[in-house]
Amino acid sequence: MNCVEEQPALEELARELAPPVMRYLERYAGDRATAEDLWQETLMRLNKGLSSFAGRSTIKTWAFSIASRVAADHFRQPGRKTRIVELDEAAELVDSDRAIDERLVVDEMNQCVRQVIDSLPDAYRAALILHDIEGLSAEQTAEICDCSVASAKIRIHRARLRLKDALQQQCEFYRDPDSVFRCNRKA
Repeated sequence: MNCVEEQPALEELARELAPPVMRYLERYAGDRATAEDLWQETLMRLNKGLSSFAGRSTIKTWAFSIASRVAADHFRQPGRKTRIVELDEAAELVDSDRAIDERLVVDEMNQCVRQVIDSLPDAYRAALILHDIEGLSAEQTAEICDCSVASAKIRIHRARLRLKDALQQQCEFYRDPDSVFRCNRKA
């Protein structure tokens, strides 16, 4: 059997992988335009490496791995900052049934959490996004992050601890008179 004949064409891969990888990149980057640029770089790297893809992982895992490296490389450049984007923002969905004040409360909480996630080291941030936000398994996260499963679990655990600690230190949580959970950033 020839591996090259079994591999799908880049166009087919791009169609299949664009939605999940773009969602991941948009969450990682914080805006659609940057995510699209990162996706184009990811596609170029996929195309370059497709002929040598050995099949030790799934194509999807391999693509996420490349996208993670592309995003990390991009944000290592001076002056670049990441911002985690919620699924609702990434999909550009607007829930018209929600009252504006309710959306403001949710946005306030999301902004607080996003700022803390943005401050995590790259390895922790990637593991947390892949596992807890994208819903990938620890095994898939490890493969994408190019580490052992034990290391991936440690990164996820430490990212969660840092997130929890930072939120406890930086935010004062309370319930308003309508019993809505709110956050005040500590000065």
